[in-house]
Amino acid sequence: MLEGLPLATNRVLFFMLAAFALAALTCRLFADVALRIGLADQPGGRKQHEGVIPLTGGIAIFIGFALAALGSELVTGPTLALVVAAALLVVGGVADDMHDITPRSKLMLQLVAALFMTSWAGVYVAHLGDLFGFGPVNLYDWGIPFSVVCALGVMNAINMLDGLDGAAGGTSLVAAAWLAYAALAQNLGTRALLLLLLCAAIAGFLVWNLRLPPLRNQARVFMGDAGSLMLGLALCWFSIDVTQGAGRSMPPIVCVWILAVPLLDMARVMYARVRRRADVFDADREHLHHLLLSRGLPHHQAALAMIGLSALSGAIGIGGWKLDVPEMALTYAFFAVLAVLLFAGRFVQPRRET
Repeated sequence: MLEGLPLATNRVLFFMLAAFALAALTCRLFADVALRIGLADQPGGRKQHEGVIPLTGGIAIFIGFALAALGSELVTGPTLALVVAAALLVVGGVADDMHDITPRSKLMLQLVAALFMTSWAGVYVAHLGDLFGFGPVNLYDWGIPFSVVCALGVMNAINMLDGLDGAAGGTSLVAAAWLAYAALAQNLGTRALLLLLLCAAIAGFLVWNLRLPPLRNQARVFMGDAGSLMLGLALCWFSIDVTQGAGRSMPPIVCVWILAVPLLDMARVMYARVRRRADVFDADREHLHHLLLSRGLPHHQAALAMIGLSALSGAIGIGGWKLDVPEMALTYAFFAVLAVLLFAGRFVQPRRET
């Protein structure tokens, strides 16, 4: 399958190693600078970590991915739009991490990045496949607006997941790996290589973000909004790109399964907030990882559980596609999981801290 990549295997491995090393080194080399300029996360309130943690992860992932991609000479046209959109989100995310920009400004940055995807790169959802068994669902003129909403949703889903060391990064790494496999299986070599470079950059960040007892009981760096928004856009971008257009055989519902953990977590949190008539954008402790932690699961095990669930959900989607399971069955199965999660959420709540 690797012969479908646009570069020789030794060059692929070189650029993946470069992305990993650049991300890992940037995380630590920029840490002192980040602490001096206030690009750091303070403990207290809902935050469980000790000490001030630099928010260099998002910058590091972007540098690792972008420089490796540029070095591979694959950044042209639509790929250039991806790098520019990611850079915009990183700059905006850093500004938000340092100065808490207004929600309106943050939303505008996300909208511009999403429009780069749809209107510059031409990456948007034209059809949803045969979701309900009544034939293909085509979006026609609604394709771009729908795709923008999808991008905003996935960006904020990854952002919401970033409350547990290693969870957002690990889940994103697993999702990107499944998307890379999907691209390779459809002979989309350039997309596959870019996704592998993204995986390597995320792995470089996770070297410092995952808790590894007894070696490390706390993350050394966080990704911040810069990382979560950029990863959300990239995952949405490639989810659309590997299912829309000529030569694509994978149905869009498979990508919903690949991104199931952040999407289901966001749906559960939004539902819980609406039920108690709270602001849907207010922070709380209603996330899936809070539920795991409140049941006594150690921090690193809760993160690994989230990553494992992401691997499992992606396997269900990819497996369903490769086994020719009807799209309708995958759709209804996903909604069944969502319904069970929302229903169970009415009775199983995270234990409140005293």
